[in-house]
Amino acid sequence: MSFTEMEPIVLVEGRGATVKDIGGKEYIDCYAGIAVVNAGHCHPKIVEAIKAQSEKLIHCCSYVYHNVPASDLAVKLAEITPKGLQKTFFGNSGAEANETALKLAKKFTKRHEIIALECSFHGRTIGTLSVTGQARRKRYDMGPYLSGVYFAPAPYCYRCPFGKKYPGCDLLCARKLDDIVNYHSSDNVAAFIGEPVQGEGGIIVPPDEYYRVVKEELDARGILLIVDEVQSGYGRTGKMFAIEHSGIVPDIMTLGKAIAGGLPLSACMARADVGDAFEKGDHLSTFGGNPISCAAALANIEIFKEERLSEQSEEKGRFVMKRLGEMKERHRLIGDVRGKGLMIGVELVKDRKTKKPAIEEVSKVKTNARKRGVLLGSGGVKGNVIRLQPPLVISKDELTRALTILDEELANVEKSA
Repeated sequence: MSFTEMEPIVLVEGRGATVKDIGGKEYIDCYAGIAVVNAGHCHPKIVEAIKAQSEKLIHCCSYVYHNVPASDLAVKLAEITPKGLQKTFFGNSGAEANETALKLAKKFTKRHEIIALECSFHGRTIGTLSVTGQARRKRYDMGPYLSGVYFAPAPYCYRCPFGKKYPGCDLLCARKLDDIVNYHSSDNVAAFIGEPVQGEGGIIVPPDEYYRVVKEELDARGILLIVDEVQSGYGRTGKMFAIEHSGIVPDIMTLGKAIAGGLPLSACMARADVGDAFEKGDHLSTFGGNPISCAAALANIEIFKEERLSEQSEEKGRFVMKRLGEMKERHRLIGDVRGKGLMIGVELVKDRKTKKPAIEEVSKVKTNARKRGVLLGSGGVKGNVIRLQPPLVISKDELTRALTILDEELANVEKSA
């Protein structure tokens, strides 16, 4: 099997933040299908939009013929994303959006090198794995990868590569970009690609000013900034798009996962001048901009506005972080708690001084929580991070129950050790 582990349950139904298996058992979903169903499972507005569009037009190929949902969605995205991102290419997945971004950056700049981040993840294709900074967990034994890719230190404050403490570090990880260009590249760098919050890397949250410093460094050299919002976008961090915490506008931004409420769709957005660099025949996607997926995405945006899901994420995230902070005081297993909104990571370690990853313990906690009706995520570059990324509509009662079970299972694993 091409994936590491499947949960031994068969899901057949979902509503809000609750899913049900084939035997009728219900679970509080704290993973949202890897941060996809941000508006909740089977939101009535999304379901209705899917039904209505499926009765009109299912497919026409948006790059051969125009269709109304794709056109309307492109306009709506230009309105809600950081100002200046006006041109959109629709695809099917986050990896496809990132492939588009890499091609577009090279086409626009006429340069051929890319800088990415250690601990990053941008997709499973050869191109996106080439800019993914996780050798053992993602890239192992599938090279050679694309040449001309250089990796900068991740803003991983808990495991700072320089042994510094923020804010006394002067953001060395960001300022290292100058050395990467000068000493590693051939000074032919088209773009820097990074996630505002690194998801698969273990919910690595940089200081808010990190991307401001990065953008200054890039602008000085005419290098484009590609922001990968595939996992961090759509209210996940308490703002509609995570890069808004930094107050900067990227040159290119990619979206996926939560964009269509659970249907396959992605988007690569760019400044108008950058987007116009593509010429006829440069790029295409047979199913990109599918009318049904775009109709669902439009309904999804309405839900975010009406139900204030970004604000809900911020408020509920503060509640969860407070509870987890209290747990950290009681549980020696917890080395670090970090996150924004409802994109939260709990890093487990066997020893707080050595920070040795507690990989087996994460697996036990996750398994025991599932048996008690709570679905958790896991990951991180060292495989020792519990990921909490529930639907943003999750209730306080559901969060409280899930956190209580997590608390109890951490205690159980500590006792058994």
